[in-house]
Amino acid sequence: MQQKRETLSSRIGFILLSAGCAIGLGNVWRFPYITGKYGGAAFVLLYLVFLVIFGLPIMVMEFSIGRASRQNIGIALKSLEPSGTKWHAFGPVAIIGNYLLMMYYTTISGWLLAYCVHYLDGSLAHIKGAEVPAFFSGMLGKPGMMVFWMALVVLAGFFIVSQGVRNGVERITKGMMLCLFVLIILLTFNSIFLKGGKAGLSFYLKPSLSNIREAGLSKVILAAMTQSFFTLSLGIGSMEIFGSYIGKERSLMGESLRIIGLDTFVAIAAGLIIFPACSAFGVEQGAGPSLLFITMPNIFSQMRAGRLWGFLFFLFMSFAAFSTVIAVFENIISYWIDVRRMPRKKACLYNAFAMVFLSLPCIFGFNIWKGFQPFGNGTGVLDFEDFFVSNIILPLGALIFCLFCTRKNGWGWKKFIDEADQGTGMKFPSWAKNWVTWGLPVLFLVIFVKGLLDILVH
Repeated sequence: MQQKRETLSSRIGFILLSAGCAIGLGNVWRFPYITGKYGGAAFVLLYLVFLVIFGLPIMVMEFSIGRASRQNIGIALKSLEPSGTKWHAFGPVAIIGNYLLMMYYTTISGWLLAYCVHYLDGSLAHIKGAEVPAFFSGMLGKPGMMVFWMALVVLAGFFIVSQGVRNGVERITKGMMLCLFVLIILLTFNSIFLKGGKAGLSFYLKPSLSNIREAGLSKVILAAMTQSFFTLSLGIGSMEIFGSYIGKERSLMGESLRIIGLDTFVAIAAGLIIFPACSAFGVEQGAGPSLLFITMPNIFSQMRAGRLWGFLFFLFMSFAAFSTVIAVFENIISYWIDVRRMPRKKACLYNAFAMVFLSLPCIFGFNIWKGFQPFGNGTGVLDFEDFFVSNIILPLGALIFCLFCTRKNGWGWKKFIDEADQGTGMKFPSWAKNWVTWGLPVLFLVIFVKGLLDILVH
């Protein structure tokens, strides 16, 4: 006998939980350094455009598939597809994508948590300048320490998921997100008034054609496209699962816009914290993934009560990352519940051990396996895993969802629109049908093929 499906307790719970899935390392880690690498404000403008024309339709599709099927992505397509079709073959691929994402996401979340503790015990409170990158490099060179923090993130995440949708996932995520919004506003106002920060604000907010030419127009466009997938956790069913937990009182277009709005607010605010600090403290704006872990300690070392602010910042940045960890873990566990018929607590226990093991290569890539440089000097396992998820799995998933919701041999446009528009609120625009049916699939295919070609070249 099939278990009764759990549901979320409120609409605000759905919005904050879905936003919590979207808001994470894509905002506070990846968005700032990708922006710095690909031209600043010009990249931001392109990113916002792609967020609307790419991210919004796919988010509505994921929520619609989830709400109509009441199933995890591993089986949702099978329950909606016409008889004899094979759309459901993507279901297990999407679940594999969730595992791949967490194989490095948990490591970076562990870094954030470690910084919280180091501010709490005072070891990070007063270092600045060249001492900061040395501290970060020292941490990366200690695999045992990084395994500890990663394992702590994994075990805490699966423990919360084991408590259920309402009592665990929804309750914890709502509290974390509310705290995050308050703190990031305070930190933004502090950063934009730093002495010497105006150049960073100009780089971030004033579009420059020279910045685009320097980075390369095609690279800037592709990076903006892939970031719009990554930041919203689209293409692997991480949003679809929350659609399966909600009712039909509200249309999905308006709800998706609210979630994207919250996600964009955090991403833009993260840049407003990072880039003035880069200018004020002489940190390279395109410094890569370490930008967050080098720039912010330099800020706090110059602030009154910097130890307290540093602790709170990295605590709530941990919350941002951890909310995504919880959401993706819930998607993984719901697969084992819906498809494998495994009890929730048992599935969490097995997957906790598996995830710790699967996350080891990312950690070892910074030390004992640092000779593995798949994309040239300075790259490692994390870069390979990030590229594979962002440039292959996510655009492939977006392509599948788009085709499934618009083709007659799939779920079809009418059934998709009927589900998406059910309830009160904003409806999916009818004029967008041709764009979603023909334009989006072509561009998703281009991104997917480009990702494959990049792998072959390297």
